[in-house]
Amino acid sequence: MGATGSKLEKALGDQFPEGERYFGLENFGNTCYCNSVLQALYFCVPFREQLLEYYVNNKSLADTEENLLTCLADLFSQISSQKKKTGVIAPRRFVQRLKKQNEIFRSYMHQDAHEFLNYLLNELVDILEKESHAAKGDAENSSSPSEKVANGPKAIHENGAKKEPLVTWVHKNFQGILTNETRCLRCETVTARDETFFDLSLDIEQNSSITSCLKNFSSTETLNAEDKFFCDKCCRYSIASVDCGMIAEIDRIPHMRDPCGMLMWGEMEPTTVLFWGSELFVFLQEAQKRMKIKKPPQILVIHLKRFKYIEQLSRYKKLSYRVVFPLELKLSNTVEDTDSEYSLFAVVVHVGSGPNHGHYVSLVKSHNHWLFFDDENVEIIDESAVQTFFGSAQEYSSNTDHGYILFYERLGAVSSEGVIF
Repeated sequence: MGATGSKLEKALGDQFPEGERYFGLENFGNTCYCNSVLQALYFCVPFREQLLEYYVNNKSLADTEENLLTCLADLFSQISSQKKKTGVIAPRRFVQRLKKQNEIFRSYMHQDAHEFLNYLLNELVDILEKESHAAKGDAENSSSPSEKVANGPKAIHENGAKKEPLVTWVHKNFQGILTNETRCLRCETVTARDETFFDLSLDIEQNSSITSCLKNFSSTETLNAEDKFFCDKCCRYSIASVDCGMIAEIDRIPHMRDPCGMLMWGEMEPTTVLFWGSELFVFLQEAQKRMKIKKPPQILVIHLKRFKYIEQLSRYKKLSYRVVFPLELKLSNTVEDTDSEYSLFAVVVHVGSGPNHGHYVSLVKSHNHWLFFDDENVEIIDESAVQTFFGSAQEYSSNTDHGYILFYERLGAVSSEGVIF
């Protein structure tokens, strides 16, 4: 380990970044999925800085209830405060907490790095939200009765409007907003529904690129046959009397709930239900829908769906497809008119031919240098070496090292606090 550290320091020489630390992470038996993601997050500089700030502001972490956030903050603090520039650290406390908290990660079986990343980010958000609510509760309890009366209604509503959900620094770094647009082909009405995301999971094809995968993600899909759309504006009900067999078409009343709460809508499918002794038919419309990025995140995480379930085989198969991911990415399929520019700074790589076994490593860009993290080992690599992890152009290849999770940093973006990332 010492030899590895000295080798890295020698390779960087005078170019070793001041104040930076490059430490490998000990593997406790198939914890490479965890180590690779943690390295990518550590070199996500705005996330690291805010996590370390959280650690400083909560110096009594040892006296508080242990959770994944406190363990992660402690680990990042250990790395950043090391006197040595390189070496190995054992993330024992974090891994133990992870296994204690989620039984999925307790076994020594091969785990999924993307599943771990998703779980970790959502867990950090839950912890921060609980801490914020607890702090507000303590503040309310410590206030005088007159203050409670004055502040009571505002706790729920502000100027008659419902308060916005809490936005944590995890949200500010990783959260983006998608808008699902559906256009009725009969009346041309467009219905939009927003949803948040921490990462984009993209379907992949052989000899493709991230740009083409993103275009496919935002491509227009026609809803017809059994997938027709219920349009609030022009869809109609048709009632057939059981007694006389007559059919009468009635318009949907805008902004009205289903009559008597008796109507049941299926997943984009026509349904027939009994309504006051009659049969009610729902007439749906053909429509077109597409997914667009409404608000790009500061840190864009792209998950390449390399593991696909094959029905004929009744199991998952790894897709070793060659998917080119650029060092600089322009995100053009957005609601915004201007393109969002991103720079690649980390790649989590899956090594292996199948989904149920293999290894994870990570590539990280730090201070214009590319580094290769393989658990305890850390090496400097050429930028050109990144393209060897695009995938294989042929179905059968000896190369089993494929980019799986990509981390892009938005260029020139300004946070709500005015900090340029």
